[in-house]
Amino acid sequence: MKTVTNIIHVAFALIAFASMGLTASVRAVKSIVNSAGKTKTVIKLRILFASVFCMAGILIALGGAGLYLGSFKAQAQPAAESAAVTANSANGPDIVRLVGPVCVNTDVRDLPYIPSTPQILERPLTGYTRATTGAPMTETSPFAKLPALLTRILRPVPMMPLPLLTFEGTSSLEGRGQPPDTNGDVGPNHYVQAVNDAFKVFDKNGNTLSGPTTFNSFFAPLGSSTPCGLSEKKTDPFVFYDQIADRWVITDQAQDQEQTTFFECIGVSQTGDPVAGGWCLYALQDDTNPRVAGDYPKYGLWPDAYYLTMDKWDGVRVYALDRASMIGGGPTNAVGFTIPRTALGTSRSLVPASFRTGAPPPAGRQEFLLAIDDPHAGVTQTHVKGWLFHVDFINPANSTLGSDAAHHPNAQITVNGFINDASGFGLVPQKGTSVTLDTLGDRIMTPVVYQNRNGTESLWADHTIILNYPQGPTAVRWYQFDVAGGTLPATPVQQQDWSNGNDGLWRWMPSIAVDENGNTAIGYSTSSTSMFPGIRYAGRFATDPLNDLAQGEAIMINGRGSQTGGMRRWGDYTMTTVDPTDGLSFWHTNEYYLTTSDANWSTRVGRFQFSTPSRPNPTPRPRPTPAPRPHRP
Repeated sequence: MKTVTNIIHVAFALIAFASMGLTASVRAVKSIVNSAGKTKTVIKLRILFASVFCMAGILIALGGAGLYLGSFKAQAQPAAESAAVTANSANGPDIVRLVGPVCVNTDVRDLPYIPSTPQILERPLTGYTRATTGAPMTETSPFAKLPALLTRILRPVPMMPLPLLTFEGTSSLEGRGQPPDTNGDVGPNHYVQAVNDAFKVFDKNGNTLSGPTTFNSFFAPLGSSTPCGLSEKKTDPFVFYDQIADRWVITDQAQDQEQTTFFECIGVSQTGDPVAGGWCLYALQDDTNPRVAGDYPKYGLWPDAYYLTMDKWDGVRVYALDRASMIGGGPTNAVGFTIPRTALGTSRSLVPASFRTGAPPPAGRQEFLLAIDDPHAGVTQTHVKGWLFHVDFINPANSTLGSDAAHHPNAQITVNGFINDASGFGLVPQKGTSVTLDTLGDRIMTPVVYQNRNGTESLWADHTIILNYPQGPTAVRWYQFDVAGGTLPATPVQQQDWSNGNDGLWRWMPSIAVDENGNTAIGYSTSSTSMFPGIRYAGRFATDPLNDLAQGEAIMINGRGSQTGGMRRWGDYTMTTVDPTDGLSFWHTNEYYLTTSDANWSTRVGRFQFSTPSRPNPTPRPRPTPAPRPHRP
C-alpha cells in the first residue's frame, strides 16, 4: 500500500510540474501568436490539444519508467615575380611557388575517366592517446531516464523550420574512402558537393548536372610532376564558392603511394559555371619538407587571400594563397608559416574564418583563425585561442602571424568550462550495435564564420563537447565573438552547450552559418542506443535571448542504419552555408546510412530557411552566372 501511495504522490507531482511547464509554454506561444495578429481562439484550441497530449505524455512517461550578387573588387594585389625572400623567423614567412596554373576549358562531363585510388583508412593526427569514457552502452534504469523523458514531454513545440528540400548526395558506391569527408557549398545556380576522392555538381533542385568526377580525372592535366596529376591517393576535399568574384574553388590533398610526397591540389573555376566554364589547376607542396604530410586541410575565403591551414606532426602549417592572381588564372605564390608545438600548446588544428553574408571585412582587416586545445581526457578547458594573419604579397617579409616571431596566439578567449572529448576514437553509441563513433571533438569545426552586419563584426564557431563526463552525451558548443576593429575579445558575446533541453541524444560533427539577418543555424549528426545516426539542425533568430538556440531543432533526415566498421570514423566534417543569391537559405550536407553496414555510407543535402516578416536592404550580390546548359556530347 505504501508503494502505491508513493506512486500516486509521484504522479500528482509530475502532473503539477507538467502544468507549470505547459503554462509557461502557452504564455510563450500566446505572445508569439498575438504579435502576429492571430486570434486568441487559436490559442485556446492549442491549449486544449496541448493539455490532452501533455496528460497522455505523462502517463506514457510513467509507464516507460515502470511506475504505471554586383560584386566588389578584391583587395588583394597579385604578387610580383620575385625570388624567395629571407624569412623573418625560423618558422616563416616562406614564399612557396605553386605548380601551375594549367587552365582547362573542357566540360567536366567530358574529362577522361580515371578511377579513384583505393583508400587506406588512417586515424587523424591527435595530440594525446586518450582513455575511453567507460560510458555504458546498455540500457540504464527506467528511473534514471525519467528526467529526460519529462524534458521531451514538456519541451515547447520546436519552431525551427522544416526542410524545403533534401536530396541524396554522393554515396560510397560513387566515392571511396572512410569517412566520406562530406563537404559542399551553394552558388547562384549550383550546389557542389565533394567526398574523399570525387565531387558532383547539382542544380538547386537536386538534379545531378555532372559527376561523380574523380579527383584523379579532374587534376590529371597537372601532369606527372606532383601526386595531384597522377592516379595517387586523394583525400580531405574542400569546396567553396567565392561570391566576391563568382568563382568556385575545389581542393583535395594528394600523396604518392610511398607516402613520401604530399601536395594540396587546387582548382579555381574560370567562370561561375563549375560544369562547363573551365578551370585553372594548381598544386601546392604541403611543406618545405616533402616527406611531412599536411592533414585535415581547411580553407577560409577573405578578400585579400584564400587562407589554408593543415595539421602537421611538428605543428600547424598556415598559408595565404594569392587569390587575386588565382581568380584570373595567373601564376601564384603562397606565403606560409609554421606554428611550432611550443607556440600551439596542445592545440592541433586551426580553422580560418570565411564570410558570406553582410558587408565584407574592412580594407586591411587581418584574417582570423581559431583553435581549442587537445588535452588529456577529462581535462576542463576554459579558453579558445585566436590568431591574426596579415599577408603582404608585394613585400612578403612584412607578413605576420600571431603575437610574436614564434607565432603564439594573439588572444586566449575565456569561455565557459568544457571537456572537448573523452575518447579519440569511439564515443557515440548507435542503435543495434556495440560499435561507437568518433566525434573529432578535439578541434574547432569548419567553418568559422565572419559577419560584418550593420557595422558589428562577429566570429561564429562551434565544436563538440561531452556533458556529464565520462557518461555523456556529447553536445554542440557554439560561440559568437565580437571582433570589432579586428581585435579578438576577452570573452564571447554569447555561448551555449546545445543539447536540446538535455534530451539524451548525442550531437556531434557540427557546422555553423549565419544569414544576412543575423539568424544562426547549426547542422550536425545525432545518435543514441535507440536511434540510428541521423542529420538534424537547430537555430535562433538574431532577436532571440542570448545564449540559446531558441527556435529548437528540426530533422533533416532520420538515419536508417548504423556503421559497424571503418575504425569508428564518422564524417570528419560537415558543412552548413548560406545561399549567396538570397542571403537567407541555409544548405547543409552530412553523412548517414541507408542500412546498417560496415562502410556503405550515404550523404544528404538539405535546404531550409527562417521565416522573415521583414527584410532589410540586401547586401549587393554577385551577378548570377547563366543557368546550366544541357550537355551535348
